[in-house]
Amino acid sequence: MNAPAVPSGIAPDVPADVLAWWQAAQRPCVLSGAGMSAESGVPTFRDTPQSLWARFNPETLATAEAFERDPPLVWAWYQWRAHLVRQAQPNAGHMALARWARHRSGLRIVTQNVDDLHERAGSPDVIHVHGSLFAPRCFTRGRPPGEPVAPRAQDWQPELRITPPACPHCAGPLRPGVVWFGEALPQGPWQAALDAVATCDLLLVVGTSGLVHPAASLPAQALARGVPVVEINPQPTPLSGQVSRVLRMTAAVGLGGLVGADNLGHDFDLPKSDQRN
Repeated sequence: MNAPAVPSGIAPDVPADVLAWWQAAQRPCVLSGAGMSAESGVPTFRDTPQSLWARFNPETLATAEAFERDPPLVWAWYQWRAHLVRQAQPNAGHMALARWARHRSGLRIVTQNVDDLHERAGSPDVIHVHGSLFAPRCFTRGRPPGEPVAPRAQDWQPELRITPPACPHCAGPLRPGVVWFGEALPQGPWQAALDAVATCDLLLVVGTSGLVHPAASLPAQALARGVPVVEINPQPTPLSGQVSRVLRMTAAVGLGGLVGADNLGHDFDLPKSDQRN
């Protein structure tokens, strides 16, 4: 896969061919996963720190059946997760993407994460294929409440059970706006993700495990079209042997290096890396 030439001496942490692909791309797409949020201190789905939730298996709480059995238990767990996200801040990788979005109208961001760190960094129109912690909807009818649901005082407390808010349309409970085990991805965001990958000319896969389907199938779709796919991840994944290039670095270093190559300037500090492919 040939890449156009790129000036030497720019962003030495990022290989020249990756820089060249990025600078030539008119419709780049980024697929972000849990590893990117983990750089901001957000625990991954199965990473339960010492807390009142340590004795619970997350996979037994993230189902419609669990919510039917005990809505206050499941709602409280998701409020605890939302609280952890609110305490975190976007990292340099999030900030780099937001800066790119301001300078490249063709950039699309598809995320498997259910937090709002991309949005808080300033990225517009983020495609959430697994839903959002901050977009609850009616459990019975699946409708959004119409108005944003502000956190209540009890939602901020570390409690094992918190009664969910009532749907303003039917008075039934609101549920977390995430995709649970056994549920299909939301049709609109998933189609938007497919469209973004089907039209991109470069795909960056950042901080994903490559294990969660169907989102894990997106890189293969880009590769089948002959599109360069670059994995940015400090850890090996099942995707590593399939993609065009692997950058063994964090999102902050990899994405920040590409921002520097575009000479967009920085309003944040970019860490250095001694990790090379």
